Amino acid sequence: MEDHTPETLTKARKLRREMSLPEVLLWNCLRGKPMGVKFRNQHPIESYIVDFYCAEKRIAIELDGIAHDMGDRAARDEKRDARLRSWGIEVVRIAAAEVLRDADGTAHAIVKLCLDRPPPSALRAATSPSGGGFIGAPH
Repeated sequence: MEDHTPETLTKARKLRREMSLPEVLLWNCLRGKPMGVKFRNQHPIESYIVDFYCAEKRIAIELDGIAHDMGDRAARDEKRDARLRSWGIEVVRIAAAEVLRDADGTAHAIVKLCLDRPPPSALRAATSPSGGGFIGAPH
């Protein structure tokens, strides 16, 4: 599920123009397809917008500032993350302070994470009840 509503797309476009400093710093590191990994910023998925998204690996990167520790925000984030996971999207949360400390290092770790993950289709084939898995295995 990676469709979006027209309202979410409009909001995503607005958020791209109004990114926070940690988002800008990280986007500057991720925007040029580092090591061949393509990322999107402020990417709409259904009614949600994720800060960064690697579609090939179905990984969403969320930067959490101090507001994410206040009020009911943590519970809302968990509900949102669970919904994204139900659609097969892995959610990785990173403290905005970490990006401010070392944007290049954070970007490198994100790219490495994406490179180390098999594509989602490979996981489906390996766990398919009708086959896949090991080559030469008896049927």
